[in-house]
Amino acid sequence: MGTHDVLPPESERWQALIAHFAGLVGRAGFGLLQSPMFEEIGVFARVGEGTDVVRKEMYDFHDKGDRHLALRPEGTASVARAFVQHRPTPPWKVWYAAPSFRYERPQAGRFRQHHQLGVEALGCADPDLDVEIISLLWDFYASIGLRKVELVINSMGTTEDRRAYIGAIREWLHARIDQLDPADAEKVADHPMRVLDSKRPITIAAIVDAPRITDHLSPDALAHFVRVQEGLAAQGIPFRIEPRLVRGLDYYTHTTFEFISHALDAAQSTIGGGGRYDGLVESLGGPPTAGIGFGSGIERVLLTCDAEGVFPAAQSRVDVYIIDTTGGASARDLSVELRRAGVSVDRAFDGRSMKSQMKSADRSGAAYALIIGSDELASDVVTLRPLRDHQPQHTVGRDAIVDTLARLLSEPTPTPEDLP
Repeated sequence: MGTHDVLPPESERWQALIAHFAGLVGRAGFGLLQSPMFEEIGVFARVGEGTDVVRKEMYDFHDKGDRHLALRPEGTASVARAFVQHRPTPPWKVWYAAPSFRYERPQAGRFRQHHQLGVEALGCADPDLDVEIISLLWDFYASIGLRKVELVINSMGTTEDRRAYIGAIREWLHARIDQLDPADAEKVADHPMRVLDSKRPITIAAIVDAPRITDHLSPDALAHFVRVQEGLAAQGIPFRIEPRLVRGLDYYTHTTFEFISHALDAAQSTIGGGGRYDGLVESLGGPPTAGIGFGSGIERVLLTCDAEGVFPAAQSRVDVYIIDTTGGASARDLSVELRRAGVSVDRAFDGRSMKSQMKSADRSGAAYALIIGSDELASDVVTLRPLRDHQPQHTVGRDAIVDTLARLLSEPTPTPEDLP
């Protein structure tokens, strides 16, 4: 199928990663956008016309009303469509964490349903925004502990720069078409810039001396690109200019970038990237609107974290585990009371034995067990037993247990040196 389930505790790692990302981009003024999982197919077709994503990999179907729809293959198109539909006040800065769908060969860190974190900013052409977008992704990777990451950048120039360059690169490629991988050779006539972005070794070797778009930039485009480089240098972000890093569609302009992990195999090394797409909103029926964004696959990011030994899965645990051998009513009511007070609580069900419940309490990772037996029930008390240190157990009045636990859980966790 090319899909997978994300189970605890790995799912808690996902939650932590998304929350961390949300906090980081939220501090830069980005708000969450939830867009539909599917759109009218034209939304995605216009975004990726001529690409393998649209021609071969997109999941499309006709619904019961005979509307031709497609599952989202990437995040940017839906954001641009939402901008056209709702006309928010620019600059419009949004982030998303969403599944995407592509019928491609499953590989490490990439499934047919994979999940992306991303941001998009529409309505501002300032190159300093390019720097902000790139630095957000750089800081995100750094803040989760990734160190073997390289930033590569390029410029696509203005629309006029692209047109002039496309003619030159098409002629250059035609003269060497027999040296290209057949899958890339068929793109030369209609989408020659897609050939430059090829990951096929035969093509990469053939185009090593291809004309560079950075040698065809207009003064305005060059000034934009220089400003981006100056901004990255001012923020201490190292980068490498990669002339083959292009986007082969007409609405992409100016800055493009990718982040490459040197902790992964080459086939899975790109962990995130993006660029400026100043013509996209207009292609979807909106007014001329500048835009820039990035996407980064959650699966690929966590695979990179594993390779570098950082951002481990959080230990699944609760604060308290209730053991009740008196029928379960006390555990039922006390667990709700504690959760309402902000304490994480679990308990056993089905009238299990004291021994069985104690084993479950230990597996839960809880710091404390609350034991309610017949003596405790008769005396309206609870036995509080520490599970992670050698402190003695003691009884606490039933009416005082919430406050007692709140105090204990707010205290620093003792280290081995603190214990008797």
